[in-house]
Amino acid sequence: MSEKELARLEAVDLREQWPDEAGVFTPWLAQEENLALLGETLGIDIQLEAREKSVGPFRADILCKDTSGAWVLIENQLDKTDHDHLGKLLTYASGLEAVIIIWIARHFTEEHRSTLDWLNRITNESFHFFGLEVELWRIGGSPCAPKFNIVSKPNDWSRSVVQVARGQLSDTEAMQLDYWRDFLQVLNEMEGPVSGNRKPQPQGWMSFSIGRGDFWLDAVARPKKQELRVELCIASGGTFFHSLERQKRDIEKEFGPDVLLEWEELPDKVSSKVIIYLNDVDPKNREDWHRQHHWLASRINEMHRVFSPRVQNLSYAST
Repeated sequence: MSEKELARLEAVDLREQWPDEAGVFTPWLAQEENLALLGETLGIDIQLEAREKSVGPFRADILCKDTSGAWVLIENQLDKTDHDHLGKLLTYASGLEAVIIIWIARHFTEEHRSTLDWLNRITNESFHFFGLEVELWRIGGSPCAPKFNIVSKPNDWSRSVVQVARGQLSDTEAMQLDYWRDFLQVLNEMEGPVSGNRKPQPQGWMSFSIGRGDFWLDAVARPKKQELRVELCIASGGTFFHSLERQKRDIEKEFGPDVLLEWEELPDKVSSKVIIYLNDVDPKNREDWHRQHHWLASRINEMHRVFSPRVQNLSYAST
């Protein structure tokens, strides 16, 4: 049998595929399939919330959320790391209250890699700093294939990811995982606009897309406060919040008299919210889960039906 000829991997200059960092690379990275590739490298699921997110007079490249609802900041560059991008990374992380901070570059200098390692050592376990180098490869005339290589990460990150993957959860986390698994099943049975075809996670809330990056829906279960919440979250400061609030009468009429909406502008936070509460309820009471899940599923579908078309029609020019 004749030996088949093998092709060679060829490194491709990043600028050949992405000639402009802000205009080409950032929009490419913000696409769902490319964020999924980045998430696979880190062992987390991340969802786009905003691109070119305003932080005072500056703009952060990409803002995401992971499945726990934590803010994920991504700052990228197509050259080797520099002090300018390091300063932006820390400024944006502070302004956006991000807890997972990702710096992507063509090459990390030893000084900047050591800086991320140092930040991971001195900050508490709530914060996670990552440094990733991006590469492009192809075989012969094939399309280019991107590859992310981790050069800096929290010391316990791999162990934490493995523990969750193996089901090594606390009693509370195990209960949360069961709670959302059952909720997603009810959500699918309703066949509404919000899909339950996703992976449950051991946390106190689940986030769902409403079709626009600066907005999302949260289903929240809070045992300590004895409450459930369904929230429309708005990441674009008060601008879009006020635009929706001007439609408040029509929106509340569409929900009907039995639904009370709480309009909460939170200028000091990352997002403002419109919330529906269910009080005096215990998310730890498994015997009551069926009622709770039907309430959450009904309300989050209502939120999507009422707000989605309005959210799609918002523009900066109309605010």
